Amino acid sequence: MTVPERPPFDRELEILLEPILPVLAQPGGLPLPKLEDVLPYGLSHEERTLLGPDGNQVIVSIFSQKQSKSRERPSIYFIHGGGMTSGNRFSTISWALQAVQEFDMVCVSIEYRLAPMHPDPEPIEDCYHGLLWTADQAKDLGIDLSRLLIAGTSAGGGLAAGVALLARDRGGPRILGQVLSCPMIDDRNNSVSVNQFAGVGVWDREQNLHGWNALLGECRGTDKVSIYVAPGRATDLSRLPPAFIDVGSTETFRDEDIQFPQQLWQNGVQCELHVWPGGFHAFDLLFPTAVLSLAACKARMEWMRRLLQM
Repeated sequence: MTVPERPPFDRELEILLEPILPVLAQPGGLPLPKLEDVLPYGLSHEERTLLGPDGNQVIVSIFSQKQSKSRERPSIYFIHGGGMTSGNRFSTISWALQAVQEFDMVCVSIEYRLAPMHPDPEPIEDCYHGLLWTADQAKDLGIDLSRLLIAGTSAGGGLAAGVALLARDRGGPRILGQVLSCPMIDDRNNSVSVNQFAGVGVWDREQNLHGWNALLGECRGTDKVSIYVAPGRATDLSRLPPAFIDVGSTETFRDEDIQFPQQLWQNGVQCELHVWPGGFHAFDLLFPTAVLSLAACKARMEWMRRLLQM
């Protein structure tokens, strides 16, 4: 493949990124966040442990407003990013917790099993099981099940899309909408944008290949890969909840994240797509006060506001 010239990064973001690139390039990248790193003022946190699909223990964190006056609130079931190989339930969650603050929501964030720590990690099954648990515990958690969103960033966005497909195909809980931020959805790793950003920016082609190989092993890139694990492979996206998808124009996932909304529209599902010019992977999480980041966060919040009719 002859790789065309890549579009440039947003100048403000490029300047901010340069000093932290060496840290991001190290094994493990940025340190894992702790609760105190992400918990905003005015929110409460509760931790629970549930049995997963294989009898394994799965931890979830539950966030809500301390001073809520509502008995039944909208909810956001959140799945963290980390390329399938890293992260915890506090990773990439900042914008979801902002929604908890703005819309008086309950957020359930799951810590699923990572690859390759387990011989058969099945993160998608952990995540689907967590959705079932959330729906089953809705009354106890003060959740209005008619306003249940599913959301995730990067690998978590891909897993959220996969869980929405599983809920459709297994008759699971009804999901009002899915919020997918720069989702990781295609294991084939062969798009133009994947090649344009080989060795460039945040989460490049080689890192993406490592994440998918850790999860899928020899199956990666073959017809043995499930659409629930790699939703970008799905050809029938009908009967899914409406989606909000955003991605940077200067990142690995750009092309797969543009093709996915096209398939949704062709299958009769509404989707709002934003391609942020000059945005690299997770730019809004790394630099939340940058001009482009503020615009991205505002668009995401406004979509949720309209969907929830807040």
